[in-house]
Amino acid sequence: MVYTYIVRCADGTLYTGWTVDVPARMAAHNAGHGARYTRGRLPVTLVYTEEHPTRRQAQQREAAIKKLSRKAKEQLLQQTGETENDEKHKQFDCSKLT
Repeated sequence: MVYTYIVRCADGTLYTGWTVDVPARMAAHNAGHGARYTRGRLPVTLVYTEEHPTRRQAQQREAAIKKLSRKAKEQLLQQTGETENDEKHKQFDCSKLT
């Protein structure tokens, strides 16, 4: 499976990406080896994930989310009721990565 994800940076901004390994990607972000955008905004917290069957679909969803306004992204997070404390995110055990 492939995932599209959103993290909340320490400065409150949101970053969207895709990965095949969420825990490894969160570890990379928080170690300063992730995206250039997040390197200066550490630590990051996982707030949203979507599972996709193909890399292409995950990348397309990433692009669609990145085109959304911040308000629309926050509404997406509220509508789905997803936060870093949800069971869905606990399956990735990202709580020990920061």
